[in-house]
Amino acid sequence: MNMRTIISLLFVMTVVGCKAPPKPAVTDDTIVTHQVNGVTLTHRYAVSPPAEFKPVNASYRALYPASLMSRPDFSGKVIRTLEAGKTYEVLGQVEHFWMALADEGKDELIGYVPMRAVVKAEQYEATIRKQSTRPKARKKATCVNVDGSGKACKDTNNGTWILD
Repeated sequence: MNMRTIISLLFVMTVVGCKAPPKPAVTDDTIVTHQVNGVTLTHRYAVSPPAEFKPVNASYRALYPASLMSRPDFSGKVIRTLEAGKTYEVLGQVEHFWMALADEGKDELIGYVPMRAVVKAEQYEATIRKQSTRPKARKKATCVNVDGSGKACKDTNNGTWILD
């Protein structure tokens, strides 16, 4: 009985002296997961999870070099800049009408952009064409009556007045 007690104490003292290995430090590049509205999102620790999430899961193309943000608003950090015309996966729409993006062919959330920064991939060409054919604003002629019998108009190119 004495030997069992000594072995038990020796075992307990050995186990008490052991420490669990420390947890790895969390960095901005650590991959984490969150569940929002029943959807599991995988993302870097630097990217904040959204409060609301409505799945979209469609290919979109960037209209201009927009800033990819760490939060769905302009108060977050800029993670990188989108390449105009490049295709990205829109995972979903989040609060404030921002889009949660992933790189093409991947499911990992990389950040957020405003809704107007991207357009559905199949509508990209038509959107670009429509933007390039906008009519130019007409310049209004500035004319005033002079003594009721004539008028003077301002030349918009150089700012001089011409009497008619």
